[in-house]
Amino acid sequence: MARIGVEQSLTNVSEALRAAGHEVVELRQEQDANGCDCCVISGQDENVMGMQNAVTQGSVLNAHGMSADEVCQAVESRLHQ
Repeated sequence: MARIGVEQSLTNVSEALRAAGHEVVELRQEQDANGCDCCVISGQDENVMGMQNAVTQGSVLNAHGMSADEVCQAVESRLHQ
């Protein structure tokens, strides 16, 4: 079971990932990404201040324009690379 960080606004994605058997952590602040295998963001406020701090070794997936199923498939493919 992978530990996936998901931005708060993406509740449908969180539910789909839980249904697929993953542990889902809600991303409220930077530290929430620690220990996550993958993080899913909405892309709405990506890099607003021009700062990019890497707080996770896992991959980051921008879910903008994707359905919950598409996000789940993308997460699975990244986890199995």
